[in-house]
Amino acid sequence: MRQLEILAMLAWRNLWRNHRRTIIMISAITVGVWAMIFMTALMRGMVNDMLRGGIQALPGHVQIHHPGFRDDPSVNNLIPATGTALDEIFGDNGFEPWASRVKVPAVITSERESRGVTLFGIDPAAEAQITFVADDIAEGRHLEDAADSGVVIGRKLADKLDTRLGKRVVLMSQDPDNEIADRGFRIVGIFDSDPDSLEETFVFAGRATIQKMLGIGDRVTEVVFLAADYQNIEPLYKRVSELAGPDVVVEPWYELDRYLSTMLNIMDGFVLVWIVVVFLALSFGLVNTLVMAVFERIREIGLMLALGMRPANILGQIVVESLLLLIIGLALGNAFAWMTVVPLKDGIDISAVAEGMEMMGASSVLYPDLQIRDVIMANIVVLALGFLASLSPAWRASRYQPVEAITKV
Repeated sequence: MRQLEILAMLAWRNLWRNHRRTIIMISAITVGVWAMIFMTALMRGMVNDMLRGGIQALPGHVQIHHPGFRDDPSVNNLIPATGTALDEIFGDNGFEPWASRVKVPAVITSERESRGVTLFGIDPAAEAQITFVADDIAEGRHLEDAADSGVVIGRKLADKLDTRLGKRVVLMSQDPDNEIADRGFRIVGIFDSDPDSLEETFVFAGRATIQKMLGIGDRVTEVVFLAADYQNIEPLYKRVSELAGPDVVVEPWYELDRYLSTMLNIMDGFVLVWIVVVFLALSFGLVNTLVMAVFERIREIGLMLALGMRPANILGQIVVESLLLLIIGLALGNAFAWMTVVPLKDGIDISAVAEGMEMMGASSVLYPDLQIRDVIMANIVVLALGFLASLSPAWRASRYQPVEAITKV
């Protein structure tokens, strides 16, 4: 321990022999570490936003369907259990929140235009914590209950149909006998969404009203459940699977949307690659600094070897110098990253590139996500790779012969 203290003291003094070079190197490490953490927080925020938007568009973290519904999303593939039976199964077992709904492809027609949409027949009370539309009503009102005779559409769809709040539209879909089922609705609400692609594809109406229009009684096409955290849904998934029975398919969100699950899985690897790439750029400066420090002290190193200092101690001294540089740079980089990310927690307006972000499923406001595990990963990788980078100049210094080093010009 005493020997390590002496090496650390010598390394610290040697570090500040050339203040300018040391400060430049520490500044470079600080900026590099800040870039690692700050950009990782931005990427995490963007991926989280895409995941939330994608799950919101599903919506729900766990879903129940008829086995054939994913291939043919029509009323011919209704869940076998009735709505009353579903209430008894899930309503009495502490699931909160959960909802059953009718989800079918449909065509909406105004006085001037027609568009293909996804029609949701919902119970607004059950969907309050699940469906995004309740919080995004821009004009009018949300559905009042499952028997509401109105319809809620998105702002972009209203523009495409050349219609507005209070106007009537016709919804058409296919009933179980493969006949056209249609009904007139009055637009009672218009919603905005982020991303706004949902505004053009989703239409919401009362569940009981849609069931009556399609002639399916109280049957539904899907049941959805929401977990507290989209990254930890296994307990919920297992409970739902145990109660759902063998005649239906229970799927978590990451099976329903492979693109989103793949993004989540590769994010950690992407962060590691980003950190390594940034450090590789820094490592050239670190190695150059250590090589110059060794070159300036060749005679001094030879003298210490001549006086009995072991080569291992010379190697340790150079390595400690490298680690001290890295520790100071890491401390400053972590502090600057925290100071720049925290003030941006309310979001960064990137509406200038909103269309491009929308293509990736992200919104026009980016919320950086600074995760402790990313900070820890960055620090560990920098220290580990910094240690490896310092071994070459340290090993070279420890291999000098005393006489040759002392007489070297």
